Amino acid sequence: MRKIRDVLRYRHGTGLSLEAIARALKLSKGVVSKYLKLAAEAGLEWPLPADLDDGALERRLYRQPAARASAFVEPDHATIHQELKKKGVTLTLLWEEYRQSAGEAAYQYTAFCTRYKAWAGSLKRSMRQVHRAGEKLFADYAGPTVPIIDAESGEIRPASIFVAVLGASSYTFACATPGQTQADWLGGLARALRFIGGVPELIVPDNPRALVTAANSYEPELNRATAEFADHYGTVILPARPKKPQDKAKVESGVQVVERWILARLRHRQFFSVAELDAAVADLLPALNDRPFKKLPGCRRESFGKLDAPYLQPLPATPFVLAEWRRARVNIDYHVEFEGHYYSVPHALVRQEVELRITRGTVEILARNRRVASHPRNPRKGGYSTVADHMPAAHRAHAEWSPGKLITWGASVGPATGELVKRLLMEKQHPEQGYRACLGLMRLARSVGRERMEGACARALAIGAHRYRSVASILEKGLDRQPVASAQTERSLPSHANVRGPDYYH
Repeated sequence: MRKIRDVLRYRHGTGLSLEAIARALKLSKGVVSKYLKLAAEAGLEWPLPADLDDGALERRLYRQPAARASAFVEPDHATIHQELKKKGVTLTLLWEEYRQSAGEAAYQYTAFCTRYKAWAGSLKRSMRQVHRAGEKLFADYAGPTVPIIDAESGEIRPASIFVAVLGASSYTFACATPGQTQADWLGGLARALRFIGGVPELIVPDNPRALVTAANSYEPELNRATAEFADHYGTVILPARPKKPQDKAKVESGVQVVERWILARLRHRQFFSVAELDAAVADLLPALNDRPFKKLPGCRRESFGKLDAPYLQPLPATPFVLAEWRRARVNIDYHVEFEGHYYSVPHALVRQEVELRITRGTVEILARNRRVASHPRNPRKGGYSTVADHMPAAHRAHAEWSPGKLITWGASVGPATGELVKRLLMEKQHPEQGYRACLGLMRLARSVGRERMEGACARALAIGAHRYRSVASILEKGLDRQPVASAQTERSLPSHANVRGPDYYH
């Protein structure tokens, strides 16, 4: 359009001849004549209107010819676009269906595909994402699974392939997991961080139920274990928006690369354990990261060393321990139940709701986000794990005493007291039935002293009164101060006419 403007300016502004204008603008004389003719036919005069841009000038000069009716039937591109989203549907299949309906007026396959791709390209524009070094790690699972054969039963179960890709360098990690549970997801992320030797600022996974409590495009809510994982590694986990694969385009591409360069190479192999499959994936992973880029210099490993590695945060000193969270209510016996076993908590929490943090080896109890008890995990159903400090004072005193300890205490007071304690424990159906009586004797001993207690127990043994109440009565009446022999005299029968002796019955 600039040449046309110059031709009009030279012709009407300076009055130069066609030949002079052609030499000045390095055009042929015929072209200069053509431009002047087009301007005359369009009714344009010099100077041109100020608001006439190049587009408007072109439309004024070159009138578009009327569109000719096409001899071909135009495909329904919108329907084709929706059909392609269905599994197994291809452009070849859709072209054959279109050709059957359009007959001789159908486009050939190449023209069909070209016109559809041009239409689809006008739907949405993609944005080029620029990833800062050490900023993001993207994670997802590959779509295809790998069959694992049980060597004993022959049963086949699928194993999943976890993939993680760094944003700046495209450095790729992959491993095999039994499924896509919370343990598999967090275990895969932990292994990916160990593989890259550091922690990025942000981890962008998919939004599965294993990681999020509620999937939300703006404020996704992580579950307790996922939040603990992020805190442990000092990073942020931001799941991608639901149904927005562009949020994790890096790992979408990484998954495709893993499928083509790892899974495709393993398609003829049989695996009998997840560990065997995982080892096979690990063997092929270095070759994937060492493959040269097509349009960029170097490979993924070299880019990782230059871009991401220097900016990663260090790994924590200890590995992450996955914990399961449960809610429970403290029973009246100040214990909570998990998998049939009972674990004690401080008795002040009776009937309150607490949280259980369960790992492979421990059961922790938290009340209002504060840990109040911790026990080794015990698989014995019906058993009790009780800490003495969790008991009320009365329960603790009862629980601290055993038969041996009670007998030792009695012997320390005196031989009569030791003997009475033995009889209290042995004459009951169960030793624990005599615990309270023995604890009562201890209370009396603290009140009256060891000497009086020994005397009272000696008198109780002499009269055969092996009861706590008898000892308490002896002490109350002061009979412990009387000789034991007098007690035997008191037990002999009085002399009286109405009392028959043994000779009466002969």
